Amino acid sequence: MRKSRTFAISKTVLLYLMIALLIVINILPFFWMVSSSLKGEEAIRTIPIKWLPEHPTLEGYVRVFNMKGFSFTRASLNSLFLAVAMTLVEVGSSTAAAFVFAKLPFRGSGKLFGVYLATMMIPGTVTMVPNYIILRTLGLLDTYTGLVLPSLGRAFSVFLMRQSMMGVNDAYMESAFLDGASLYRIFFSIMLPMVTPTLATLTLLSFMGGWNSYLWPLIVLTSTSKQTLQVVLGNMNSMYESNEHVLMAGAVLTILPILVVYLISQKYVDQGISVGGLK
Repeated sequence: MRKSRTFAISKTVLLYLMIALLIVINILPFFWMVSSSLKGEEAIRTIPIKWLPEHPTLEGYVRVFNMKGFSFTRASLNSLFLAVAMTLVEVGSSTAAAFVFAKLPFRGSGKLFGVYLATMMIPGTVTMVPNYIILRTLGLLDTYTGLVLPSLGRAFSVFLMRQSMMGVNDAYMESAFLDGASLYRIFFSIMLPMVTPTLATLTLLSFMGGWNSYLWPLIVLTSTSKQTLQVVLGNMNSMYESNEHVLMAGAVLTILPILVVYLISQKYVDQGISVGGLK
C-alpha cells in the first residue's frame, strides 16, 4: 500500500516535471525574441549570452516603422484586411456546405463527402501552381480577390462544422419545419446558435491562417503597396541581415496581435474542437 502510494506520487511529480520542461522549451524562443528586440545592435552578439538586456532600447522598433521601400503600418492593415476577408469567405462557405452534408442528405452525399475529405491529403504546395494558372487566366493576379478565392469551402473547415452539426438533434429542425420556418431561417436562427463554440473556433483558426499566410501572398501579389505583413517581414531578412534586433522587433510586432486574440478566445478553441469531434 505504502509502496504503491509512493510510486503514484513519484509518477505525478515526474509528469509535472515533464510538463514544466515542455513549457520552458516552448516559451524560451519567444522570451529570447522579446529580449533581443530590446537590445542594441552589439548587445545581441555578446558572449556569454545575456537573457535580460542591460540597457533596454526601442531602437529596433523605431527602425521597423522607418523602413525604406516598405511601410510596416500599411502592411499590417493589408494583413488585417486579408485575414478578415479570408475568415468571412471560409467560415460562410464552410458552414453552408457543412449544413447540407449534415442535415440535408441527398443521393451519394456520403461518398461525395468522402471524396471531399480526401482532398485534405493533398499538400497545399501541389495545388499552388494550378491555382496560380487559374488566377492568371481570370486576370486576378496581384489582387486580394485572388488571395481570398482559395478559402472557399476548405475541406477541414467543412469537416469541423459538419461534425458539430451532426450532434444537433433533428427534432429541432422538424419542429421548425412544422412551424413554417424556411430552410434559411433554420440555418441562421437554430443551427448556427447551437454550434457557436465550433463556429468561434473556426473563425479564430481562419483568422490566424489568414494573418500568418506567407507563401500564397508572396506568389500572387507583386505590388509593394499590397504586400502583407508576413511578406514584408520576409523581405526584412535581406534588408537587416546583420541587425538581428530589428528582425526580432518586427517578429514581436507580427506575433503580438494574433497572440492576444488567441489568449482571449482560447476557451472557445478548446470547447469547439472537442464538440467538433477532434478530441
